[in-house]
Amino acid sequence: MVRMFFGLLIIITIGWSAYWWVGSTAQQTGLTAWLDDRRAAGWVADYDDLSVKGYPSRFDTSITNLNLADPKSGWAWNTPFLQVLMLSYQPNHVIAVLPPEHVVSTPTERINVKSDVIRASIKFDANTDLALNAVSGEMENVILASNAGRTSEMKAAKLATRQTTGVANSHDLFFQADGVKPARIFTKLIDPDSQLPDVFDTLRIDVTAGFDAPWDRHAVEGKKPEFTALTVKDVSATWGEMNFQAKGDLTFDADGYPTGKLSVRAKNWKDMITLGVSAGAIPQDLQSTLEGGLGLLARLSGNPDTIDAPLSFKNGFISLGPIPIGRAPQLRLNP
Repeated sequence: MVRMFFGLLIIITIGWSAYWWVGSTAQQTGLTAWLDDRRAAGWVADYDDLSVKGYPSRFDTSITNLNLADPKSGWAWNTPFLQVLMLSYQPNHVIAVLPPEHVVSTPTERINVKSDVIRASIKFDANTDLALNAVSGEMENVILASNAGRTSEMKAAKLATRQTTGVANSHDLFFQADGVKPARIFTKLIDPDSQLPDVFDTLRIDVTAGFDAPWDRHAVEGKKPEFTALTVKDVSATWGEMNFQAKGDLTFDADGYPTGKLSVRAKNWKDMITLGVSAGAIPQDLQSTLEGGLGLLARLSGNPDTIDAPLSFKNGFISLGPIPIGRAPQLRLNP
């Protein structure tokens, strides 16, 4: 009986070791092939070393000095290392860990990212397309320094997403950031007299977003899914004495322009208009018209310092209540 037990144990050990070796080899080969494919597609996809460790229970992948750049979009990422950690018996659930410092480049600037913590738990559908299922991430003490001379800071942030139950190509998204300190060039532009605190108290986004295609490996490799709909459950921000809240539903046309309404509450709204004019988001010759019309709305709501009104998007323009504001923003993820 004892010999049978040890014989069975040896067989199990050999079988599991073979599984781990096959899985780790497939992991390393798959990532190497993906990077080779990106180079063949015209990307920059360089690295010093790619290895998989963690026997017997984990597939822990480490890539050093990774440099990715997509010339079509103009986006690039350079990091001294990237760790992708997973349990060997659950390979569609990974933990991604970023280094204390890395560089993100956009078509217009290069941003040096420093942090105490940036990590995320990511779940994919168990198929070859690797559609994104859910994400849970956290960041602590983040500093973004641009080569354009802008520096922004954030004390902490949390991000969570999941596929919307029963709705194709839709994701529930939640993001909250605390202690956000915008770049000084931004605050000087909209608050030249320094009447506001340096730091946003809270920024919160709770939405359900619909897209025209799934977020999977094909979205990384090629055309990004575009927004088709946005259900805003809660978007709120507090900065000093100003508080903004919005909720509602929007749809997007093929050009990325929204149609729909958001119910908006704005406390100390006159300060917001002043900041909007300073930032160039609101034409200066429209300021007195807005203040007069919105003042009437505020008085009708019972509090002259607070506005409760619909923010309407139609035919590429925005209006707050009956008052036109200007052109609507265009929301597109592809150039």
